[in-house]
Amino acid sequence: MMDPTLVITAACLVGICVVAFALLRAWQGWLELKRQELERASNKITSGPEIEGGASAGAARIELADMKERIKKLEAIASGVEL
Repeated sequence: MMDPTLVITAACLVGICVVAFALLRAWQGWLELKRQELERASNKITSGPEIEGGASAGAARIELADMKERIKKLEAIASGVEL
């Protein structure tokens, strides 16, 4: 028959192979994630942010509307009109 030590050794070897394979797959997945993050970051840099600080298009419109409102208030103050 088979020696118990041989069975335990074979089981340990199979277990180590399974763990090594799982760790290898996890490592490859992590590398792919980092590769995608780098691609996203490089695409963001090449497209350029719409306004300073890298705000999105919606935030840029809101900030632009706020600036226009401030300019109207300043022009009213400069001309002496009370709002």
